[in-house]
Amino acid sequence: MYSKSRLAYQWIQYVFHASNARGHGIHSPFVYELVREVLQDRRSYDAYRQIEQVKKSLLRDHRILQVHDPGAGSIPEGSIEKKVSAIAGRSVSSKKFGRLLFRLANYYHARTIIEMGSSLGISAAYLASADSSARVITLEGSPPIAGIAKETFHQLGLKNIDMVCGNFDETLDRVIVENPPADLVFLDGNHRKKPLLAYFEKFLDKMTPSSGIIIHDIHWSREMEEAWGIIRDHPRVKMSIDIFSAGLVFFREEFQVKQEFMIRF
Repeated sequence: MYSKSRLAYQWIQYVFHASNARGHGIHSPFVYELVREVLQDRRSYDAYRQIEQVKKSLLRDHRILQVHDPGAGSIPEGSIEKKVSAIAGRSVSSKKFGRLLFRLANYYHARTIIEMGSSLGISAAYLASADSSARVITLEGSPPIAGIAKETFHQLGLKNIDMVCGNFDETLDRVIVENPPADLVFLDGNHRKKPLLAYFEKFLDKMTPSSGIIIHDIHWSREMEEAWGIIRDHPRVKMSIDIFSAGLVFFREEFQVKQEFMIRF
């Protein structure tokens, strides 16, 4: 993970190079619409308040979990004791980003959504709340954390989420084979270059022209930035958008020439 000073430097570079958050100067109709209708959507939805109340309760939850997570990123490797509140403070999606997940799922009418990295269930809750008839399949490597995520879904009355618990290397192939092509994929379960690229490649075979993939924390470390660069340059990727906290890639066939954007968010 980058140091705070290095991350601040990366942020300054991003702000300097990114396009205006209101969409001015963006000539792609697809991206202009995404900026205006999704990134800049300031409407308040009932689901926001409900999910954010649950998140507040998680931040006050001092239960101790015995956590083992084979991935790198929000939780250190190995088996350690962690308070739920500490996990919520460190690994749960921010309100701003969670609301973006809701709007992306809502705007693009995603029917099948796959998330890698459930954590305590907040991001899956945002995705699932966008449409009760959509189906969210969320994968989590740590059984104790998956248990808290299930509690989150129960508190919110969300019945359109399927939890898959286990090592991603053992569960992902089955999830991909047994489910229809995903309209939206959210990769947030491993912050190392090699596994992230492997998971991205696995999803490629099930991507349709209207599918999209969201990759969280693309500037979290040098490895993540390298992985993002490889994904962005992949020949199947027709368009990529860097919003700093995440990267979005699309596969639409109408994009005859690869397009890359940095958008302030």
